[in-house]
Amino acid sequence: MCLVALAWNVHPRWRLVLAGNRDEFHARPTAGLAVWTDPSGLLAGRDLQSGGTWAGTDRQGRVAVVTNVRDPAIVVPGAPSRGQLATGFLASPDGADHRSAGLLVAAESFAPFNLVLADDTTCEYLSNYPIPRRIPLAPGVHGLSNGDLDEPWPKTVALKARLAAWIAAGDENADPLWKALADETSAPDERLPDTGVGLELERMLSPAFIRDARYGTRASTLIAIDHAGHGWISERRFGPDGVFEGETTLRVGVAA
Repeated sequence: MCLVALAWNVHPRWRLVLAGNRDEFHARPTAGLAVWTDPSGLLAGRDLQSGGTWAGTDRQGRVAVVTNVRDPAIVVPGAPSRGQLATGFLASPDGADHRSAGLLVAAESFAPFNLVLADDTTCEYLSNYPIPRRIPLAPGVHGLSNGDLDEPWPKTVALKARLAAWIAAGDENADPLWKALADETSAPDERLPDTGVGLELERMLSPAFIRDARYGTRASTLIAIDHAGHGWISERRFGPDGVFEGETTLRVGVAA
């Protein structure tokens, strides 16, 4: 993922609501949202180059989402795929707190990342940038892009605000969240972060939805899990220049 807003234990029905976009090179091979057979029971899209996922859930309603941290000065030769951080949790029997504590030890072997793991009682944030650390998330609306947790990048702030407004409205219709993820509004130069990639690229990366022939938003994902571990995960997929390529929704829980 490159942009995520999540609401933890603030919605009257859903213990966790997540909205996010995955931005990636269009040439990178990817499989759409599906129920995995190896490892079994995961509900997620799949990076066919490295085998992991950027966001997903399992049959019990545990959720994992990972973003990279944009710092071109840091190179970790031979680093394992960051997508394995999400997949490893969802394929294991671990609770979010136990898994994040264990990953903290190995965090420096990965390229810079942000990771959120959630189960029925806990939502944990883990990062290795600038140093390894984990934070249990308090109830509320939180946001991530390719910087720090709740760092005030314009698109992160905007998506958090629109998720909070959706919750306050008591609306079960997900259309406002899809519209938030499809927002192509660019941030003014004075509000852009400086992540070391230059002003032109910062401008290109500033909208929630990035439309380009080579690199852009490949998938938009919504996840809603209630307090019994039931809910749904939905994905909209896009090709070069933002062309819509399909949508999939899967049910989560014993009735799935």
